[in-house]
Amino acid sequence: MTDVPADMPVARGRGNSGGFAGWNARLIASRRFQKWAAGSFLTRRIVRREGEALFDLLAGFCHSQILSALVQFEMPGKLMNAPMTAEELSVQCNVPLDRMVILVRAATALGLLKRKRGGKIGLTRRSAALVGVPGLQAMIRHHDILYRDLADPAAFFRGETETELASFWPYVFGGDMEPRAAAAYSDLMAQSLELVADDTLRSVDLSNVKTLLDVGGGSGAFLAAAGREFPHLNLMLFDLPEVAPSAQPRFERAGVAGRSTILGGSFLNDPIPSGADAISLIRVLYDHSDSTVTALLAKCFDALPAGGRLIISEPMLGGDVPERAGDVYFALYTLAMKTGKTRSLLEIKALCEAAGFEISASPAPFRPFITRCLEARKRL
Repeated sequence: MTDVPADMPVARGRGNSGGFAGWNARLIASRRFQKWAAGSFLTRRIVRREGEALFDLLAGFCHSQILSALVQFEMPGKLMNAPMTAEELSVQCNVPLDRMVILVRAATALGLLKRKRGGKIGLTRRSAALVGVPGLQAMIRHHDILYRDLADPAAFFRGETETELASFWPYVFGGDMEPRAAAAYSDLMAQSLELVADDTLRSVDLSNVKTLLDVGGGSGAFLAAAGREFPHLNLMLFDLPEVAPSAQPRFERAGVAGRSTILGGSFLNDPIPSGADAISLIRVLYDHSDSTVTALLAKCFDALPAGGRLIISEPMLGGDVPERAGDVYFALYTLAMKTGKTRSLLEIKALCEAAGFEISASPAPFRPFITRCLEARKRL
């Protein structure tokens, strides 16, 4: 056993020293202690694990760029049918061979590619999902915008950055969208909403709902999924006039057009249409400030009959126990949007109760990094 160095920081009373927590932090920060801990069989595994964790945080951006490169070069699609050599990939992707070798090795280290017999490169389960998961590759391409917004993190957290994401989502600032911006918004949301729809419908039972109104429903991805799952369900979609009509082709493909109604308007300025016994807000609240959400929930309360259901589905913060998806990724993404705000389950419950709703269910999420659901009812 290795002796602890004699000149390690000594624990003092609470006073000005910060107590045990302060002493413990100073001890770990001591270079002499670090050298001792790295050599002691009692602590060296912990030292290695913590060091690797810090290195992964440092290298995280490089990891994401490897993923982005695979998507931009469309390598998952190219490798879907059969493995290829690095030389073949070099030609197909128009990348110099020496650089392709580096990319392939990096992707292999990250579990995105694997070497097969004959020196060929194939997909792993993880990279095959890039082809099969709806909208995943589109979202990865879209994240170039977020990465640019976070290029100077100190300026970002001071609020000094003019973020590109705020320009990408102009509907948040008042609802005026040019056709091309509306199309880009609708396409990206529709692709990424398929997973959200799957997990929401896994958590929420709509068998007793007659008419579901999806507020901010975009091009109808969630309603189309709900209509297929529940053939009795009448569907109403409410979104911006520039966006809502894009739902019609989707409803027709899903075979639900005959029981669907599409309504154009802005919940920022217009009342929520009545006539539904349930309203869904799918990835809507976290796009907006508390004041906007408060007004929206009040409009939903007014639009519902007594006993009507409110269904909220979106990623959430971890509350007292911060977690990676909500408190890191989604919190930064909505902060970059300028008006967005990721909230905890308790925060959303409080906003719903303030609007007059009673909380009826908050099922455990199947995949918290996709979405979490909350159900409420209008008091009788």
